[in-house]
Amino acid sequence: MRSKFGQPLRRLFCASAALVVIAPTLAIAEPERDYTYTLYGTPGLIDMPTAQGARDAELATTLGYFGGSLRTTITFQINPRLTGSFRYSRIDDWETDGSERFDRSFDLRYRFIDEGPMRPAVAIGLQDFAGTGIYSGEYLVATKQIIPSVAITGGIGWGRLGSYDSFENPLSRIDDRFADRRLGQTGTGGQVEFDRFFRGDAALFGGISWRPTNRLSFKAEYSSDAYTGETKADRDLFTRDSPWNFGVSYALGPNATAQAYSLYGSEVGVALTFTLNPKEPAVKGGLDQRPTPVVPRAPRDLNNLEWTTQADAPKILRESMQTLLESEGMTLEAIRTTPRTATVYIRNRTYLSGAQAFGRTARMMSQAMPSSIETFTIVPVVGGVRTSAVTIRRSDLERLEFAPDNAWETYIRTQIGDAADAGAPPAPVDDLYPAFTWQLGPYIATTYFDPNNPVAVDVGAELAADYVIAPGLVLSGALRKRVAGDRSDDPGPSGSLIEPVRTNGPLYVAQGDPAITRLTAAYQFNVAPDYYGRITAGYLERMYGGMSTELLWKPVESRLGLGVEVNYARQRDFDQQFGFQDYDIVTGHVSAYYDFANNWHAQVDVGRYLAGDYGATFGLDREFDNGWRVGGFATFTDVSFDDFGEGSFDKGIRFSVPLTHFIGAPSRRVYSATVRPLVRDGGARLNVPGRLYETVRDHHQTQLRDSWGRFWR
Repeated sequence: MRSKFGQPLRRLFCASAALVVIAPTLAIAEPERDYTYTLYGTPGLIDMPTAQGARDAELATTLGYFGGSLRTTITFQINPRLTGSFRYSRIDDWETDGSERFDRSFDLRYRFIDEGPMRPAVAIGLQDFAGTGIYSGEYLVATKQIIPSVAITGGIGWGRLGSYDSFENPLSRIDDRFADRRLGQTGTGGQVEFDRFFRGDAALFGGISWRPTNRLSFKAEYSSDAYTGETKADRDLFTRDSPWNFGVSYALGPNATAQAYSLYGSEVGVALTFTLNPKEPAVKGGLDQRPTPVVPRAPRDLNNLEWTTQADAPKILRESMQTLLESEGMTLEAIRTTPRTATVYIRNRTYLSGAQAFGRTARMMSQAMPSSIETFTIVPVVGGVRTSAVTIRRSDLERLEFAPDNAWETYIRTQIGDAADAGAPPAPVDDLYPAFTWQLGPYIATTYFDPNNPVAVDVGAELAADYVIAPGLVLSGALRKRVAGDRSDDPGPSGSLIEPVRTNGPLYVAQGDPAITRLTAAYQFNVAPDYYGRITAGYLERMYGGMSTELLWKPVESRLGLGVEVNYARQRDFDQQFGFQDYDIVTGHVSAYYDFANNWHAQVDVGRYLAGDYGATFGLDREFDNGWRVGGFATFTDVSFDDFGEGSFDKGIRFSVPLTHFIGAPSRRVYSATVRPLVRDGGARLNVPGRLYETVRDHHQTQLRDSWGRFWR
């Protein structure tokens, strides 16, 4: 299927070029930016990409089907210019025995030129750049909004996108190595195939979209994908009669879109896309209860110290703060007063934002504390660890409560320091320790990407309990009983070429019912200013028991944190009761954490993993002030790609989703999930609850500054 250009496509590009030239005379006002998602789950037309991106931070899930292929794609608008996607596809009758093929792939697209009055937006993209290569392709594409409701697109593609009506790669004039493209999969897949990028024959593609209403869009495109693999004689998934595709898209609501297509002259396709944006709350407004107002002091009472001679004054102040904090879903841990200062130690059980908890605590202190007390210090306590000390002048609260820009004005007058600045902690309030809590409720456990069962789900009941003996010292455990599900079939040995430290996980699922998923004793504590420590022992997770120790250096005002963790781990019996297997190992990591100024967070862990391999894990997350996090990671160790197996190295994407985003009411509950294309044994790390960095960082300066707008909420 090779020609010089192809007459139909040349006519399309001539028309497109003419429209781009005359666009400034047609567009009276700034055009609206509209976009839809393709069958590949990326912003584009139908099967072809555009140079458009989604709204910043938009998270989209697309299910697209045609011609025996079902594609499920998660796409994240990483920043206004960069788009990333992870795709899991099922292709019917792909293998030589007629069985289906399950494929994982990653895409990246970068828009390096924004659209202007005269110029189109221009983007460069990599499709399936770290997978098996079935969908592998690269492209350079331009899109121009010629009038608010019409956009045109033209581009050049390589790989799959350069397989129909192709011509000699123009880059080969720069270097002969661009002339040919290596075909087939390298090794076990999952590697970044740099030596394929923009190589081999190229082809042109293009299309047009028309949006007559805010909900309805029509699209037409000329595809440069020949679908060679799908239409070969021994596979014949569908017949490709034409390069032209046509489609209609209809917005079912603000977060759901349905699409229908006529494809390649012979097929009908459908797609459904769901979107949400971490920057935009699902519930408009908030359901927080009205905060306690600041109680201003009378000038004549500022020097009244009579309360200091009252014998029961400490008891009255303690009980008053206990009552007020409980009404706001917080717990008073301890309290200390002097004639001019008051320090309260609190547990925040309700507010995801530490700044909001501090703001409410400070206002309650203005109600409960005698008028002579001018300085308020609030020390948050998390798992027994004093994470920071926030000091506020009472007169600033009184003056700024209703002032314009009061959040920023309050922040610059607030001191955020180490908990040691507040002095040695006083004794906890009465009846706080020991404390026993328990809960019984449902659980849902999922497994993804197993070729024999791509999405497996178990549901059941979980009994969890904590016994807090003293500040930072806690016994905890969890017991699960499966009620129903499809994760219980006995899979047999893993077949791994290295120690099966994770690939035998299905055996734990099959044989562990009921299962003790966790049974630990842990102690977290402040070691010294800027230093925190943790010791955890017991059944640390469903697959391993042992002991974990950790030391973290994290100054309150610093963006940098450094940690050291050393673990002794022994593999548990598959039934997840009290027995152990023979395999044990000492693992450990040195970790560096850095909080960038633009809501990006990086983490690097270097050390020894569960299979005895040595290497490093690199992680990068975008974090939002409302508690959302979206990111990814990759681990490289001395296990070779061949020994690692399919996927070549450990990698994945991860999410943290705050419940308050969807319910509007304050809650500290956060759902976290990690999605790996494959679970293998190389680069596997022990899952230890309560690691220190996440325990302390929410109340440090960078995090508090980013969320300080909630201080007066």
